[in-house]
Amino acid sequence: MPAVGIPAGGNGKAYVGNLTPYVLVTCIVAAMGGLIFGYDIGISGGVTSMDSFLKKFFPSVYHKKEKDKTTNQYCQYDSQTLTMFTSSLYLAALISSIVAATVTRKFGRKLSMLFGGLLFCAGAIINGAAKAVWMLIVGRMLLGFGIGFSNQSVPLYLSEMAPYRFRGALNIGFQLSITVGILVANVLNYFFAKIKGGWGWRLSLGGAMVPALIITIGSLVLPDTPNSMIERGQHDEAKAKLQRIRGVDDVSEEFSDLVAASEAANKIEDPWRNLLRKKYRPHLCMAILIPFFQQLTGINVIMFYAPVLFNTIGFGADASLMSAVITGSVNVIATMVSIYGVDKWGRRFLFLEGGAQMLICQAVVTACIAAKFGVDGNPGELPKWYAIVVVLFICTYVAGFAWSWGPLGWLVPSEIFPLEIRSAAQSVNVSVNMIFTFIVAQIFLTMLCHLKFGLFLFFAFFVFVMSIFVYYFLPETKGIPIEEMGQVWRTHWYWKRFVSEEDGGGYEMGKAAQPVKNV
Repeated sequence: MPAVGIPAGGNGKAYVGNLTPYVLVTCIVAAMGGLIFGYDIGISGGVTSMDSFLKKFFPSVYHKKEKDKTTNQYCQYDSQTLTMFTSSLYLAALISSIVAATVTRKFGRKLSMLFGGLLFCAGAIINGAAKAVWMLIVGRMLLGFGIGFSNQSVPLYLSEMAPYRFRGALNIGFQLSITVGILVANVLNYFFAKIKGGWGWRLSLGGAMVPALIITIGSLVLPDTPNSMIERGQHDEAKAKLQRIRGVDDVSEEFSDLVAASEAANKIEDPWRNLLRKKYRPHLCMAILIPFFQQLTGINVIMFYAPVLFNTIGFGADASLMSAVITGSVNVIATMVSIYGVDKWGRRFLFLEGGAQMLICQAVVTACIAAKFGVDGNPGELPKWYAIVVVLFICTYVAGFAWSWGPLGWLVPSEIFPLEIRSAAQSVNVSVNMIFTFIVAQIFLTMLCHLKFGLFLFFAFFVFVMSIFVYYFLPETKGIPIEEMGQVWRTHWYWKRFVSEEDGGGYEMGKAAQPVKNV
């Protein structure tokens, strides 16, 4: 493949480089960091619908579900202890992502990935061997620490390694790994639930060691990114690494811009406080609002609790796990659509199309559940056509998420931050994601019990709001080099009031940035 240079943005600057086999393999291995997050999302809902697991650790939930057949279907799984099992992980991930920001900046992206893999492996061992609820919670928290480190480092690693023309597709490899992890977990849950003796849940939980070992070993063999090496003063090694990953000898323009960005970053004594400066207002807003909206699409309600949810709306235990496998498969396929289209159609198009698709599906699912379950939660006999319609629209909803807010919720924040605030801003992004993942996971079953079918309207409202936000406030970032991203804020109708021409969206490219007064 010949080296090419495509003008980037308004200043006509172009970086040369190829999509080399070396960088492709590197990004694929790094993206495997998403497997641990996806596997956990998929496995949690599956084991909490297994009777043997509920009997051992949450007997009150089991008895409410099995012994009292008159129980309101909306409320049969309502247990704060059960939801704490699921959501404790995200509280731990929130805490560790703050620590991971410092590790990622000072010691490189690789070390963060290594810590993530090791912590996740330890958590998987404890969960697989659990004898009591406290062991489950401790194991989940270790898994959370691991996810905090990997979710902090992997998206940054991918955005920094990828040639800017292919950055979207390669970065979405992380989301693809998440969806593959969810699908594998759903398939394993389906078969492990059939094991006689009721110990299949141990295999489901302990199986998390496999994706943990993949990212642990991967982090040991992966190269560090040139951005990270420059940040730590390794200029000669960084230039040689940049030449190798771009597949060309003349990388002087991109290298000088990376050095300029690093010099600007080194002037920053406190990147956390720096985030509050006026010129970083757009970046901070995106770091908070994108993960906030991503969690309030309602997708984690479907993915955490798909087996529980399908069981609640009338599927048998086996059928509910198989329905989760179906939604997991749709998730993987739709993410591949995003990989194909993100650098062709752009980020905004996928955000808006996916939002409209999710909104329509949530309205239909609300109508379906309201028609059969009403407000008392006792549907009687459910016809087969009804189950098919619900699964069909939930799958269409999952597809809409999987080619929009799913991958782009990780891609866009990782590509818009200047180097001097990149680790801190990504930590804010991961922390907000985990805060709202925790909140949604912790209160979902209670909300289902009290809001009933209105829960889906609750999430539909936020899908509408986030689509309006994207339409007016999110600039297109397709085809713009990561160190040139300042131009999208300077030319945006709203954000340009915060970012002056001198600021350059964080720093001026091609020369060391001058200190800018705080406003």
